[in-house]
Amino acid sequence: MKNVIEINDSNFDQEVVESDFPVLIDFWAPWCGPCQLLSPIIEEISEEYRGKIKVAKLNTQENSEIPVLLGVRSIPSLLLMDKLDVVDVIIGARPKASIQKMISRYLKRKEKHAKKQEKRLRKKEEKPIGRFAA
Repeated sequence: MKNVIEINDSNFDQEVVESDFPVLIDFWAPWCGPCQLLSPIIEEISEEYRGKIKVAKLNTQENSEIPVLLGVRSIPSLLLMDKLDVVDVIIGARPKASIQKMISRYLKRKEKHAKKQEKRLRKKEEKPIGRFAA
């Protein structure tokens, strides 16, 4: 799991809330068969989206505070978060294509939003301010 980071109740804020990238969190447990099936897919996703998102795993058997706060009731659960916002969720083991679709959809929305913000800022800079502007 080179690119997949392990998060827990104590480092959640540092790794997720303060992250410069959206974070895909895999909520799992060692005894969960579907979680084990999903693990290689999560590793592949971390490679494919390197530099665009952060990928993390949280062992729910050892860390219960964060799953409770986020309303995670079954595993495997994948939460895509941007700062404190849960932007999308997949519950249960799903094919890689479903996870890719979720991530790509959010990244496109985020990019579109950033372009709109940039356009607004440019318009604001071009507009004269006040009655006496030249």
